[in-house]
Amino acid sequence: MFDMSGMEGLVLLFIATVGVLVVGVFGFVVVKGVSQWRANEASPLRSVDALVVSRRTDVRRRSGSTALPGADPGAPTVAGTPATSSTTYFVTFEEPSGERRELQVSGQDFGQLAEGDRGHLMHQGTRFKGFTRQNVVDGPH
Repeated sequence: MFDMSGMEGLVLLFIATVGVLVVGVFGFVVVKGVSQWRANEASPLRSVDALVVSRRTDVRRRSGSTALPGADPGAPTVAGTPATSSTTYFVTFEEPSGERRELQVSGQDFGQLAEGDRGHLMHQGTRFKGFTRQNVVDGPH
C-alpha cells in the first residue's frame, strides 16, 4: 500500500516554503518602502530649473466578480465586488546639467504639465513638491 506520511510531509514542506516566501516578499516591500521614506525625509528640498521631457501613466486594473456567461469583457458584474482600476502618474524632468528625474505626481499636477514645459521644479528626494511654469513670451505682434 502507498504510504501517505511521506506525501503529507512534502505537502507541509511546500506550504511552509510558500509561507516563508510570502512573508519574505512582504517584509522586503515594507523595508524598501520605509527606507525610501527615510531617504526622502533626509533629503534637502531642492529647487531647480527643469524641462518636462515626458509623461506617463501606470493603470492597474482589478477585475471584480464574474460577469454573466457570454457577456462582453468589461460588462458589469453580476454580484459581489465591482471591477476597479487605479492610475499612477509620472513626469520626467530634465535639469540643465542633463540629469533626468522621474517623479510621481498627482492627477491634477499631471493634467497641468505638458512635454516641453520649462520652469522651476521643487522636489525632496523622490517626492514631487511642485512645478512653476516659466512665462513664455510669444514673438512680436
